[in-house]
Amino acid sequence: MVLKILFEDTYVIAVHKPNNILVHHSAMANNQLEEKSMVQLLQDQLDKKYFPVHRLDRKTSGIILFSKQKEYVSKFQALFMSNVIEKKYIGLVRGFIPESGKIDSPVKGRDANVHKEALTYFERKETYKVPIKVGPYENSRYSLVELSPKTGRLHQLRIHMNKISHPLIGDPKYGDRFHNRMFEDQFQNEALFLHAKTLSFTHPYTNKQLHLITDYPDNWKRVIELLKSKNNL
Repeated sequence: MVLKILFEDTYVIAVHKPNNILVHHSAMANNQLEEKSMVQLLQDQLDKKYFPVHRLDRKTSGIILFSKQKEYVSKFQALFMSNVIEKKYIGLVRGFIPESGKIDSPVKGRDANVHKEALTYFERKETYKVPIKVGPYENSRYSLVELSPKTGRLHQLRIHMNKISHPLIGDPKYGDRFHNRMFEDQFQNEALFLHAKTLSFTHPYTNKQLHLITDYPDNWKRVIELLKSKNNL
């Protein structure tokens, strides 16, 4: 696998993370050491060790930042910790989500015992109504939505979408298993439809404004085209 490099300078490198790859091995990921992580793949590709600045869920695709030196990590991490970095995700969810809104609802932290405040804004981009029966309904409805998290809690977007009854397609933990199964059967898709599309921030070393963007994975493009072709609106 050749990883796509989105941006690179003296201090940091931004890479497109495919679906279903760990950023790095950890106890939380059950230490599946037989599978190469993003850290290992990047080192193999560029013959140099890089240091992840932040995390994406294994099943989430999109932009991930790596520091080129360990001593650079803290300044980039501070952007995420202070929530001054602007992150935009795209998700495909069940149902017709409202045009826009916010979800201000605590989620559990990484210790799974303490709830912490979490805030997500959303904006609907497209809707699809397809003539495929799931449950009692003859047609199935879906929305493509832009998600802007203002906090960085574990599984925040996945939990928030489920909380407002618009779970992400392909989410095995918080999603709708009947719609997930339909996407597997009809569209041969098992991937989570959550994509970290853009990152915007002021570079902590150069003070330049950066706006990084990455395209959808190929499976997204294929499934979205199928949804458009079957759209029954």
